[in-house]
Amino acid sequence: MNVVIYNIKAYEKPLFTTMGKMHNLLFVAEALSLATVEKAKGYDAVCCFVTDCLNKDVINTLANQGIKLIALRSAGFDHVDLAAAELAGVTVVRVPKYSPEAIAEFTVALILILNRKILTAYVQGLDNNFLLDGLVGFNLYKKTVGVIGTGNIGTAFLRIMNGFGCRLLAVDPEPNDMCRQLNVNYVSLDVLLRESDIISLNCPLNDQTMHLMDEHAFAKVKKNTMLINTGRGALCDTKALINALESGIIGYAGLDVYEKEKGLFFVDHSNDVIQDDLFLKLRSLPNVLITPHQAFLTQEAIESIVQTTISNITAFEQGHLMNQIN
Repeated sequence: MNVVIYNIKAYEKPLFTTMGKMHNLLFVAEALSLATVEKAKGYDAVCCFVTDCLNKDVINTLANQGIKLIALRSAGFDHVDLAAAELAGVTVVRVPKYSPEAIAEFTVALILILNRKILTAYVQGLDNNFLLDGLVGFNLYKKTVGVIGTGNIGTAFLRIMNGFGCRLLAVDPEPNDMCRQLNVNYVSLDVLLRESDIISLNCPLNDQTMHLMDEHAFAKVKKNTMLINTGRGALCDTKALINALESGIIGYAGLDVYEKEKGLFFVDHSNDVIQDDLFLKLRSLPNVLITPHQAFLTQEAIESIVQTTISNITAFEQGHLMNQIN
């Protein structure tokens, strides 16, 4: 099958070259957009990353060029106009599960770095300052951890926090038995916000979860709560988060995603002046740790993503579907 792989990363290319030998692959460094969509002319499918543009105009242009398949290299699909794809007769497939442990373990890393002031200690040590003042953290043992979204990632995270001896709360429209076996107590969102010492966002982004954490939600949490977001940036209203941080309602924020990360993350801006005032404000706060959407980035996860993507493409070529988004 002839496939254009947009937004190809250096860490992916060798794996696609090896695992995708049965297909004719064109690697394109640029993201998919109206400006680059013509590169897909003469091909059968496009393979896309989370920062590619898959709106109505792009999808219609792809369809007019003969594209029949969009193969996502991600579990999330909030960047895809699925209605437009359906009308255009373009099939969309994804990687629903690659390594939930990768993201779950990274979530724990953010918690520990923030709580135990590890980054602060490291920076002070570079100046030969080895005082312990300002480095006091708290035990995770017996703390209440609230998880919003108990799919594969949320469940993997809860499994780890159960090992720390935490009290576990969760919100999900579809509770699962695996979490119940971990002594997870499914509660209302209001109860989770009110009782949690740490809140982790692990749900997908959709119309129901857009700005789930807004000013009304932050008004319900206990003072000095830690918020971790490794899901999607728009789960959290950035302005409301900044207000909650400045008022002390949120004591710590660990963010691997950002509401306006498109065009910012996955790009080297070291020689640029960043124009996003909200991002600059957020980054300036001493109790905030921002990482560039890297929670998924382990060797095991990358291999799984590439293998599943190639399998999805091969299955489509052979006349049956795997991991189609309905």
